[in-house]
Amino acid sequence: MDHCNRHIRAYKNGKTFEQCRNIAESMNPDFKNYIEVNGTLSWDKILEKVDGDEIVYKLTLKFLRRDGYNIGNNKIPEVKKF
Repeated sequence: MDHCNRHIRAYKNGKTFEQCRNIAESMNPDFKNYIEVNGTLSWDKILEKVDGDEIVYKLTLKFLRRDGYNIGNNKIPEVKKF
């Protein structure tokens, strides 16, 4: 019986999960700078910057939360500093 290896699964544009993770990590410094200057960053702006890639979008939010930012919720769809 064949098993799928989750580490080599292709996501949008043929990227692996690890590549998506690296892209999200590399975009976070720009998002953090934007939040420092403007106070907030909308989810729509993040989705636009990641070119609609859902995996990178979700990982970006996850990493922003890990780094101490309030990522909001469905009623307040914006990221801001605590």
